[in-house]
Amino acid sequence: MLIPKLFEILPKLTKKQLMNDIIAGILVGIVALPLGIAFGIASGVTPEKGLITAVIGGFLVSFLGGSHVQIGGPTGAFIIIIYGIVEQFGVDGLMVATMMAGIFLIIMGLSKFGSLIKFIPYPVVVGFTSGIAVVIFSTQIKDFFGLTIDKVPGDFVSKWGSYFTNFESLNWQAMLIGLLSLLIIIFWPRVNRKIPGSIIAILVSTLLVSLLNLNVPTIESHFGSIPSSLPKPQLPNISFELIKNMISPAFTIAMLAAIEALLSAVVADGMIGEKHKSNTELIGQGVANIVSPLFGGIPVTGAIARTATNIKNGGRTPIAGIVHAITLLLIMLLLGPWAKLIPMSTLAAILIMVAYNMSEHHIFRQLLKSPKSDVIVLLTTFLLTVFFDLTIAIEVGLVLAMFLFMKRMATVSNIDFITNSFQDKADEDDPNSIKMKDVPKGVEVYEVGGPFFFGAASKFKDSIRMLESPPKIRIIRMRDVPAIDATGLSSLRNLYLDSKHDGIILLLSGVNTQPLKALKNFGLYDLIGDKNIHQDIDSTLERAKELIKPK
Repeated sequence: MLIPKLFEILPKLTKKQLMNDIIAGILVGIVALPLGIAFGIASGVTPEKGLITAVIGGFLVSFLGGSHVQIGGPTGAFIIIIYGIVEQFGVDGLMVATMMAGIFLIIMGLSKFGSLIKFIPYPVVVGFTSGIAVVIFSTQIKDFFGLTIDKVPGDFVSKWGSYFTNFESLNWQAMLIGLLSLLIIIFWPRVNRKIPGSIIAILVSTLLVSLLNLNVPTIESHFGSIPSSLPKPQLPNISFELIKNMISPAFTIAMLAAIEALLSAVVADGMIGEKHKSNTELIGQGVANIVSPLFGGIPVTGAIARTATNIKNGGRTPIAGIVHAITLLLIMLLLGPWAKLIPMSTLAAILIMVAYNMSEHHIFRQLLKSPKSDVIVLLTTFLLTVFFDLTIAIEVGLVLAMFLFMKRMATVSNIDFITNSFQDKADEDDPNSIKMKDVPKGVEVYEVGGPFFFGAASKFKDSIRMLESPPKIRIIRMRDVPAIDATGLSSLRNLYLDSKHDGIILLLSGVNTQPLKALKNFGLYDLIGDKNIHQDIDSTLERAKELIKPK
């Protein structure tokens, strides 16, 4: 059923939870304020367009989406694709591309493609996400240092060449305000975690620049005043030629929106112990992306950081997301005229921190220790995103991953996936059949058959979730796993962390050469522990009996 979560939850909503959601929504609205302005400017449009996106898009994502706690709005993932569209086709091109992306998202949801997004290989997602982070960082150098450059080139290499050529125009006052803002954002959480550091940085830097009359570029000097009202809805100038040119960018926007929204929803599910409706979420995202540009907004998706902030402040229903949108609207109506005083170097500092958090550098480094084919996919997607184009990066990354997957499949004849071990290899001729073994009470044995790649990893997670009552010890037999990739390793790591959280001990049995090497390189061997990884089922069961024995 494609019924939005809001309508399922409303009959069960208590007064206490309603108050918690209202408080969480107000706090998230405050957090979203500087991000909305910063994402609007970084995308090559005016600052109020980022706020409009958070208000209109945020409201519709919560009202029509399939997640309990998703917060919708503009995100860093869209910056480079929006900038490219606006530079080449103008605002009308962006409006058409965003609305087309919304239609694609609705089609995905109605076609029940929500569950298929999880099959996108992990290295592709990390590759373009890290690439986007590098590009966002590179776009903020001019404003952070207050450089005087009439027009910054679009491509990565020329952009940095322009920075070095014009570095003598550095504005020391702007740079110091940017550094102060960056330090406040980094260290403020040690003082107070409820009020975001970005808000404090904006207040302090704006006061300093205004009171000391510093020569620092502000929103007003670049864009003029920020309107204190929502514009009337307006259709773009549409032509067949424009629609044809926007098909590829619109598809990229739709894919980015779907991936980021569903990743955010999955993370949120883990934090609150609920389950989102992926197809309903895609439809909600689609409607938001159709309506947002009519009011001058830019592309919308689920924002992981703002969603996590919502959860940490007590938000548990879509009411919080609706309140977040209303809060932003009220701030825009009441305080819009004051926002023009915000220094550009402060907004650059906020986006530099967004880029740093988005880069997931620790995951990137870890993936470099994965099998070579995954490293090739990761680096190809990353480099194409940085030096060429995000659309090309996603397309090439996916195609390359599929070809490498097919190559792997061609070398492996056994393609069993996940089965409960009481059903696998159970004939009497198999001396290692689990039916022939003494499995202690409280021990569950599962077997992975065939290569443990991204498709199998998804089935593995689904199979584990089907357990009605958690065991004391979980044994994963891997005797028929010739190879494992980064997604399989990530899935095993998540299983280990979930098992540890639930008080379940995880044992691995029959790990072959390639998976064993991959486990060691990925750091999972040390995490699970040498005593809990065995070469055969007999020694694994002996270890299980030893662990389950009353002390």
